[in-house]
Amino acid sequence: MEEKQKKAVNWFTTLQNQLLSKFVSIEKEFSSYSPKVDHKNWERPGGGGGYSIIIYGKVFEKAGINVSEVYGDITKTHELSHVLNNSEIFNSSSEKKFWASGISVVAHMCSPFVPAIHMNTRFICMSDKSWFGGGVDLTPTYKNTEDQELFHDNLRKICDQHNKQYYNKFKQQCDEYFFLHHRQEPRGIGGIFYDNINSGNWENDFQYTQAVGKFLLDVYPIIISRNLNKQWTAEEREYQLIKRGRYVEFNLIYDRGTKFGLLTNGNPDAIMMSMPPVVKWK
Repeated sequence: MEEKQKKAVNWFTTLQNQLLSKFVSIEKEFSSYSPKVDHKNWERPGGGGGYSIIIYGKVFEKAGINVSEVYGDITKTHELSHVLNNSEIFNSSSEKKFWASGISVVAHMCSPFVPAIHMNTRFICMSDKSWFGGGVDLTPTYKNTEDQELFHDNLRKICDQHNKQYYNKFKQQCDEYFFLHHRQEPRGIGGIFYDNINSGNWENDFQYTQAVGKFLLDVYPIIISRNLNKQWTAEEREYQLIKRGRYVEFNLIYDRGTKFGLLTNGNPDAIMMSMPPVVKWK
């Protein structure tokens, strides 16, 4: 298991570096601006820690890329079982210890016509049990049919390369998960969301997790370049900030990653990295 953990951490770190390089190059290409990039190492009481990168620019209003590796004793079994949606593994494990590593990426853009994106992939171990989880979803202020088709068509391709059932299953799970029940509306245009992936073929599961990360690296820059030069009004910016309020509401009320991080004594700043820099409610 230790070798698998090392491979997962190495991949998450590699992807973090690749995304940083890509985002900074986009910033320089489209704005001729060197963005502010904050780097922060953090430690978790009880075991592990992480490395957070936050980019502030004229294309990316705020983009966060966080990699973590945390481990230790589980003291809130019931709460974590519910958060991770994996009561079977929790109930079958005699040792209440965990190890988890993952990458979380969120980008909030300056332009109301460039959608926000979120991607998270993770590898979690408990005793002799392990599984992958993650997903990627797009949240536009203004829907764009071409962007939506590009996003979902490419997601289907990477899913079909690993399992023909993945796309429809994970798309439905994404639609159900990223839904604000108190407002009866979706957060965005969906994507994929999956958890408890353990097919019995670890390498295939790991390759699928890598494919989700590469998808973000390849497809999101296309969506950015398509929309970045569109002019916007003060009213359109205002609407973007109001839509961001929905994003905040979801993360604070429903998001499992937020709850998992807080329940396992993760770094609060890293956990709240996904929050947009400016938001409004009316």
